[in-house]
Amino acid sequence: MASSISAISEELGEIDGQIADIFRALSNGFQKFEKIKDASRQSRQLEDLTGKMRECKRLIKEFDREVKELNTVDPDTSKILNEKKQSMVKELNSYVALKKQYATNIQNKRVDLFGGPAEGFEEDNGLQASTMTNQQLMDNGHQMMDETDQAIERSKKVVHETINVGTETAAALKAQTEQMSRIVNELDSIHFSIKKASQLVKEIGRQVATDRCIMALLFLIVVGVISIIIVKLVHPNNKDIRDIPGLAPPANRRLLWIPD
Repeated sequence: MASSISAISEELGEIDGQIADIFRALSNGFQKFEKIKDASRQSRQLEDLTGKMRECKRLIKEFDREVKELNTVDPDTSKILNEKKQSMVKELNSYVALKKQYATNIQNKRVDLFGGPAEGFEEDNGLQASTMTNQQLMDNGHQMMDETDQAIERSKKVVHETINVGTETAAALKAQTEQMSRIVNELDSIHFSIKKASQLVKEIGRQVATDRCIMALLFLIVVGVISIIIVKLVHPNNKDIRDIPGLAPPANRRLLWIPD
């Protein structure tokens, strides 16, 4: 049947294959469900199967929509497709009914689990009260009241302790918050100090570089002066070298009076 549907339409064949896969998963899931004894696990398994049934319902609707869009099929083919859709719906409804049955069983188990002991307990209390005298009933009532008062006192104590713990926790949180604020302020101060120190180091570096340039210039001047002095001493008659002030030889003076 799947191959014949694929021959009619590839989309219908693909949808039919997906629905068949879901039906196999549902069949295996319900078989596995019967082997599960724990009610909580049964509920989870039933939720998973319910999700698969929703997906199957969506695919059946999509299958029906694709069938309606096929306007070129003959009456026999249309009949085959409609019968296929009805078969899908019928099989899905069988799984839905099975799911409802299992869900009811789980609900009944929960009622028996939580409701059974309470009913027996109420019946026992009724039988016990019917056999007690008025004094015993009063004593039992006073005892129950005393137990209730003690339970209330214990509850008050727990509430007070909880309030004290909450107060201490709030105080600790406040102290930690203030400490964090101080740490943040100190970090800001350290960051500012580091920034100022970096600027100071840069300024010192610039000053050192300037001082080195001045010292290098002075060194070159001194070396030049010493070189000129050495050259002048070695070649005193060299006219290309200007005389250095203070080192020039004394000028020749002519005597105004010439002896006879």
